[in-house]
Amino acid sequence: MGLSIRVKEVTPLDNMVVRVLFENGVIKNYDTKQLLTQFPHYNKLKDEAFFKTVQVECGGCAIGWDSDIDISEVELWEGGENR
Repeated sequence: MGLSIRVKEVTPLDNMVVRVLFENGVIKNYDTKQLLTQFPHYNKLKDEAFFKTVQVECGGCAIGWDSDIDISEVELWEGGENR
């Protein structure tokens, strides 16, 4: 790809969406609701207080909430919508 798609910052938004700032300056919004049907353990994200605890993990290779729920930088890049 040539561009760094590591996550620099993540901000929780309303309606289970996160705004992701990548190290290359691109900002994308990612709707986590799309994961609920594929991965039932993501239902924990429906709890707004829990959802807001999101943070950047492993040097920008993912965002996560706990040891069970994370989303890779590649999924965020490919599945996110440019803002």
